Amino acid sequence: MRPGENAGAERVAIITGAGRGLGRSYALALAERGVRVVVNDLGSTVDGTEDQEDAAGKVVAEILAAGGEAIANYASVTDPVGVQAMVEETIEHFGRIDILINNAGILRDRSFHKVALDDLLTVLDVHLTGSIRCTHAVWPHMREQGYGRILFTSSQNGTYGNFGQAGYATAKAGVLGLMKVLAIEGESKNIRTNTIVPVARSRMTLGTIIGEESDADRLPPEAVASGVLFLVGEDAPNGTILNAGGGCFSVSEIPESRGVFLGVDAQPEDVRARWNDIGAGGYVDVLPDGPAQFTKFLGMQVD
Repeated sequence: MRPGENAGAERVAIITGAGRGLGRSYALALAERGVRVVVNDLGSTVDGTEDQEDAAGKVVAEILAAGGEAIANYASVTDPVGVQAMVEETIEHFGRIDILINNAGILRDRSFHKVALDDLLTVLDVHLTGSIRCTHAVWPHMREQGYGRILFTSSQNGTYGNFGQAGYATAKAGVLGLMKVLAIEGESKNIRTNTIVPVARSRMTLGTIIGEESDADRLPPEAVASGVLFLVGEDAPNGTILNAGGGCFSVSEIPESRGVFLGVDAQPEDVRARWNDIGAGGYVDVLPDGPAQFTKFLGMQVD
C-alpha cells in the first residue's frame, strides 16, 4: 500500500522546508492521499538570512481548503529545542509520527578559496546536521511503534560535484552515509530509510544548475512527488537512492571495481604499475555495508 491507499488516513508526516517548491509539492500530494501533514518552513530567503512570509501557513491553507489535515510549524532545523518541540507538537496534535521528509535547505555558493568558513558550516548545519537533528528526534517514536519512513534529500552535486558548492555537496554526500546506516539499524523495527535526488525547478537550481527557463519548465517539482510518495509508502524499499525529475527515474549505487591483490608488502610503485588493472572490468561490485569491504579483501587474499 502507498500513502492514501487504505493506510493514508492513519499516517502522519513531517516535511521540513515544505513552504515552497519541492516540499510544498510533497505536502500537497501526501495530503491528497489522506496523510496528515506537518508543514515545516521558516519562510526565509534561499540563503536563509531573513524571513519573508508565512509560506508554511499558505500551504496548510491549501491543504485544508482541499479537505485535508495539516498544521504549520516554523522551527529551524538548526535549533535543537525547536526541532524537539516540533516533534512533541506533532505527537500531541496527531498522536504519532510515521513519515519524516528532510527537505529543508539553503544555498551560500562561492568557490572554496572565497567562501567564508561560517557560511560553509551554516550550509552543513542546515542540510546535514539539520537532517540528523530531525531524524534523531523522531527515531524513538518510530522504533516504539514499529513503523517509520525516513527520507533524506541529496543532490547530483553531492554525488558528482559542482563548482562553488563545497558546503552543499559535502552535506548532500553526508546524508547518503547516514541513510545507509539507518537503513541497516532500522530494518528490524520496520523503519525504512531512503534518499531522493530531485531533478527539478526550484529556487536552488534556477540560475545554478538549470540555465534556461524553457528547461526549467520541463522539470516541475510536482514530477518528483510520485517518487517521494513511493519512498515513504507502505511498500517502500530500504537504503535506496532514487533520482527523479521530469518524468524520469533512476537508481544510483556506489560501485567499485573488482580490484587486484598485490600482496601486503606492496609498494607505491606496484600500485602505479598495476593501476589500469586495479580499475579494470568496470565498477561492478555493489557492497551491502561497510564490513563487506573487509570480507571482499580477505577473500581476494585467498583467491
